[in-house]
Amino acid sequence: MGEIMYDVIIVGAGPAGISASLYTKRAGKNTLVLYSGNSSLEKTDKIENYYGFENGISGEELYNNGIKQAENIGVEVKKEEILKIESAENNTFVVQTANNKYEAKSIIMAVGQKRKELDVKGASEFEGKGVSYCAICDGFFYRNKDVVVIGSGDYAVSETNDLINLANKITILTNGEKAPEIRADNVDIITKNIKEISGDNKVEGIVFDDNSELRADGVFIAQGGNGPTALAKKLGLLLENNKIVVNEDMQTNIKGIFACGDCTDGLLQVCKAVYDGAKAGLEAVNYLRKD
Repeated sequence: MGEIMYDVIIVGAGPAGISASLYTKRAGKNTLVLYSGNSSLEKTDKIENYYGFENGISGEELYNNGIKQAENIGVEVKKEEILKIESAENNTFVVQTANNKYEAKSIIMAVGQKRKELDVKGASEFEGKGVSYCAICDGFFYRNKDVVVIGSGDYAVSETNDLINLANKITILTNGEKAPEIRADNVDIITKNIKEISGDNKVEGIVFDDNSELRADGVFIAQGGNGPTALAKKLGLLLENNKIVVNEDMQTNIKGIFACGDCTDGLLQVCKAVYDGAKAGLEAVNYLRKD
């Protein structure tokens, strides 16, 4: 376990997460922000409808300014890939990253929108029909079957480890990337580029760019980081239309876990994310004071 018990761990360093951190830190709460660096704001060319910038501002500049602002008041901000979040003893939580474990009394999920993890034919068409983003959630359905895990990083290895004792055979497909380090009797690795996920009404296999094929009953997409929907599902958060359900206090269905910004329902705008973050931060502070 980590040596420090944080009051609040915030997952995400966009406008919602950083706004939350400003309120929790200024209230004297020991705050850690963890992020993967995949914010949609970072990729936005120019924002001209946000208050206070007469000539607009690039998304990347606004994103980086927010992180610096949080760091300037003493918020710890770390770029680490988050593998899973779990409940622990005494209403606390453990956040497992690729390299570390952190403990917290409360969690604020500011993980943004679910992004398309794999841009190949069949990835979206077969979602829920053999394509999954969460091995812990859906692995049981593939007991003693042949599955593939698409990805090459730590998250792909983590998903594979969750499937090793369930699936008959697992093939990691790196889609042209370098193969990860993993050794198990029922795990193979193929580095060829993927052309499509094939099937009729459900997944039946993979077709590669060289037109060779691999039969598979299920596909677990773990390319890039752990997607927000998968993180929320693993934790047991209530979802509707792939959005985290919160009440008026930004509280999720699990005590001590709050959510804000694009991962919750509503307007996908910076102004809404900033409000959500402020509200979540204040409510987390209230929760900690009552606890």
